Amino acid sequence: MTGPLDAKLASALGDRSANALKRAFGMLTVGDLLSHYPRRYARRGELTALSELQIDESVTIVADVLEVTERAMKARRGSILEVKISDGRGILILTFFNQAWRKNDLTVGRRGIFAGKVGEYRGIRQLAHPDYELFDPDDAPAIGSEQAKKWAMQPIPIYPATSTVASWQIAKAMDVALASIAGLTDPVPPAVRAEFDLLDLQRALTWMHQPEDDRQWRTARDTLRFHEAFLLQAALLQRRAQLRESPATPRRPGPLLAGFDAALPFDLTDDQQLVGDEIARDMAQAVPMNRLVQGEVGSGKTLVAVRAMLAVAEDGGQSALLAPTEVLATQHLRSIVAALGPELAARLRPVLLTGQLGQAQRRQVLLSIASGASRIVVGTHALLGELVQFADLGLVVVDEQHRFGVEQRETLRRKGAVPPHVLVLTATPIPRTVAMTVFGDLDVSTITTLPAGRIPIVSHVVPLAERRELWHRAWARLGEELAQGRQGFVVVPAIDPTTKEDDPDALADDDEDAAAEVVDRPPASVAELVPLLREHPSLAGRRIEPLHGRMGTEEKDAVMRSFAAGEIDVLVATTVIEVGVDVPNASTMVVVDADRFGVSQLHQLRGRVGRGGVPGLCLFVTAALPETLARERVEAVAATLDGFELAQVDLELRREGDVLGSTQSGGRSSLRLLRVAKDGDLIGAAREAAAEVLEGDAALSGHPDLRDALERRLDDGARAFLAKN
Repeated sequence: MTGPLDAKLASALGDRSANALKRAFGMLTVGDLLSHYPRRYARRGELTALSELQIDESVTIVADVLEVTERAMKARRGSILEVKISDGRGILILTFFNQAWRKNDLTVGRRGIFAGKVGEYRGIRQLAHPDYELFDPDDAPAIGSEQAKKWAMQPIPIYPATSTVASWQIAKAMDVALASIAGLTDPVPPAVRAEFDLLDLQRALTWMHQPEDDRQWRTARDTLRFHEAFLLQAALLQRRAQLRESPATPRRPGPLLAGFDAALPFDLTDDQQLVGDEIARDMAQAVPMNRLVQGEVGSGKTLVAVRAMLAVAEDGGQSALLAPTEVLATQHLRSIVAALGPELAARLRPVLLTGQLGQAQRRQVLLSIASGASRIVVGTHALLGELVQFADLGLVVVDEQHRFGVEQRETLRRKGAVPPHVLVLTATPIPRTVAMTVFGDLDVSTITTLPAGRIPIVSHVVPLAERRELWHRAWARLGEELAQGRQGFVVVPAIDPTTKEDDPDALADDDEDAAAEVVDRPPASVAELVPLLREHPSLAGRRIEPLHGRMGTEEKDAVMRSFAAGEIDVLVATTVIEVGVDVPNASTMVVVDADRFGVSQLHQLRGRVGRGGVPGLCLFVTAALPETLARERVEAVAATLDGFELAQVDLELRREGDVLGSTQSGGRSSLRLLRVAKDGDLIGAAREAAAEVLEGDAALSGHPDLRDALERRLDDGARAFLAKN
């Protein structure tokens, strides 16, 4: 079913305006336009601070005309019209070439909204050929009257704009769009609106875009924020209910798991036992498990997953573990085989499937999977290929969920003849609000305790901006660790001076504000650092080797095997070693250009050391200046080992779109007003309200307006967005 919000923009605005908005913002429907909310509100009586404008910034400002002059151009025929405008705190020049007629509009004393890109000529800031709209003085009431005061203070929406579509052009389009949605239904049920004192949707949109006073737009914003939270939670809870309606094969532990547990050389932690019991209880049901296990780096999530795999293998079922990188997938296979022991490994025949396998080997692995001979299958995205078929897929394990979208998880799930159970692992601790917002369709388990015997990692910031000599001290410190028979990692952001690692979490991709602080410095690279370290006096004679994503699978695996065997002293790598790599003798992690990595990424990297009986040391080398966001991020990680505390810091430091993955979603499905860092209580309330509506009516047959809204606004692409963190 379609409604007024689904109407094509061209039908409401005409082709010319609709095409301009599509090019500028990707808008296709009336709903897309109406969800383009004002970034702030100006007033006829309010003047924007011109003194704060930045060169090359596209701006929309409110100002008065002070002076208008026309002069002839020197080099060629024609004239230049210069209009001086001011807000009382700064001066800006508007420049028009061969458009003298504009002086009839731009007379001294006129006030208007001006938009353009800030340039500079002879030290004076200017807008060349700006768009503008002047306030109509004829509409202005008598000076000093109450009506005049109201007119002067009426909010004027200022929209996110571009160089081709100005704010007031968007405002005019909004007027037309609002007139086209008469009779708009509200997907939020009347009982929920009454409980939370909300406006109906049509009034909320009208007050947001055409407010008569501040109270109206603030009330509208509150309603629309709850509206976003409610639709999001309803979508997640509906998906969760729909998954539970599918039949699943119960999987119960037996002798395989009992024998495995008995052979373990250590006791499970209390958290591992608790989470293992939760998983066992879920998998014993005839509905699919859909559970997220979050835990600190090194807390034993993989062991929990292996125990679940053994319950599936008990009656011949298969488990598939999806890992984001070949290095991690190979590490997982090696760890699983070692944990199982020779006898169990021979019975369950774990196999590895990656895109780098040779044709003959790949054919053999595919046959082993299809026949059911291999009950444990580990792989990368290659597991999602059409040729991969399972005999009896009972469990899907997705490691490092933030690297995958829900569509990839679904592709693997659909390879089961009967819907398999799903276990999602993440070593990136998730704040409660993000867990509700992004993983709201999953049950959440948490492992907080680390295995006995772990010695806390010591972390230090190496601030090169203040003390350049610390560069050499960092390598001397690494040399001291190596002298004790230990090994170390050195992590850099790039492969060579021109090639950054293909890493979806790399800072340059997901934090433009922070990246701007370091853009003038070329990133440290594997290619440059390996020879430099080999020649450094503190590391002379040490075996130093590179590892990065451009190397072939066999070459990467050979390097990791050599490192694990102690044949390599220092591994200089990109973030291919961020997750899953387990070398107990590695005591030191040096992250060069640490300011180019995100909070969770730095925490993950630090977790690669201190995994054996030796103390861990992590050095965050940064040239970021004090009191910058980049430096603050690094210092936050160095200050605590608590991943859950860091997750909250990360949420507060990073932009909202990064938290929810909007850069991977196409943008239009991202949240507009909701802020998970601040709106936790609102999200929780919306979730409870949505749960009450969906209880006993997951198909929403009794709430057709809500059902239609979810189908319209949360299509498959948007749902994929919801699962990306």
